[in-house]
Amino acid sequence: MYCGSCMRDNALAGSLKAAGHDVVLVPVYTPTLTDEANHSLNRVFFGGVSVYLQQKSALFRHTPKFLDKLWDSNTALRLASQRSVGVDPKFLGEMTVSMLEGEHGPIQKEFEKLCDWLVTEPQPDVISLPFALLISFAEPMKRVTGAPVVLTLQGEDLFLDGLAEPWRSRSMELIRANVKHVDAFIATSEYYAGYMTEYFGIPAEKVHVVPLGINFEGLAPAEKTHAGFRVGFFARIAPEKGLHNLVEAVQKLDGVELHAAGYNLPEHREYLAKYAPFIHYHGSPDRDGKARFLQSVDVLSVPTDYVEPKGFSVLEAWACGLPVIQPAHGAFPEMITKTGGGLLVPPGNVDELAAAIAKLRDDPALRQDLATRGVAGVHQHYSMEAMTQAALSVYHRVA
Repeated sequence: MYCGSCMRDNALAGSLKAAGHDVVLVPVYTPTLTDEANHSLNRVFFGGVSVYLQQKSALFRHTPKFLDKLWDSNTALRLASQRSVGVDPKFLGEMTVSMLEGEHGPIQKEFEKLCDWLVTEPQPDVISLPFALLISFAEPMKRVTGAPVVLTLQGEDLFLDGLAEPWRSRSMELIRANVKHVDAFIATSEYYAGYMTEYFGIPAEKVHVVPLGINFEGLAPAEKTHAGFRVGFFARIAPEKGLHNLVEAVQKLDGVELHAAGYNLPEHREYLAKYAPFIHYHGSPDRDGKARFLQSVDVLSVPTDYVEPKGFSVLEAWACGLPVIQPAHGAFPEMITKTGGGLLVPPGNVDELAAAIAKLRDDPALRQDLATRGVAGVHQHYSMEAMTQAALSVYHRVA
């Protein structure tokens, strides 16, 4: 699937390069998938096949490097990642703990490979890690390079809170123990900065906000050519994203079609099937398809049950000239306050959601006003330039 966090990091790397900075973007687990130009290194560390085999059998923790190259190759990783595989929760918990145990865990060999490569590279001024789930990289990478470490927080709590015990508690313990090795943390919203400070026990002075930024190329308002009123949902098709809330709200209204797009994980195929009769499903589109989808609806709503720290699809909707209707939690209130590009409704309140949809359906002038504000606001507050400058400010501070 297209991962919003991967897309954010890839876009930031490209923007930093365009500004004249030297950036090496290193993929972990699998080659990165992005709907823009890919700025990542043509080499993968902690290859998904390798770490899977080492987790399953101690034999693979001692295989020679020439054998590891077979399953670490981009070809093998692409073949593996093309399969839609559900993940056993027990194995997922064990694997998470193994990664967080770092050099002292069962996949020690992968940390050795990373450190061996680092000593052959020019010394970086800053190391940037994309998730707290990779915080075990901080100490060995800092030791080998002498560079400060910055870590971006962008949605870890959903994953960690979904782990069964004892793996969740052990993962939290390991993350908290490694906070001291990170020089600065970046949060993608004010809400998430405050929440994660307490969640991981991070000193508040270490946490900085770098709002999301998007590439506007190909994302622009377009004249509507369809009849009727269309509500759009663009996100991963999973319960936490709240498609069921939107289906229930639209069912209360006349003259409203619901169109949805986004990747559907194997474990959530039944979830999509349950609501398929009530939606027009457009699959998981590429960048051009995403723009066409957003330009083909009248309003976007992703009424998440999960308290969302990012909200990429909201930014992309504004770029395409759409007003949005979002739950008043997570990053959404500050985003809509900054831009004025939408309406907020109480989280989980289907009646209020339906009323907001009806309000925009019946008031084209309000719809246009919110859309105009959204376009101007997203360009002002959520551009690639704004994100790049904010990130550079943090990097310079620690370097």
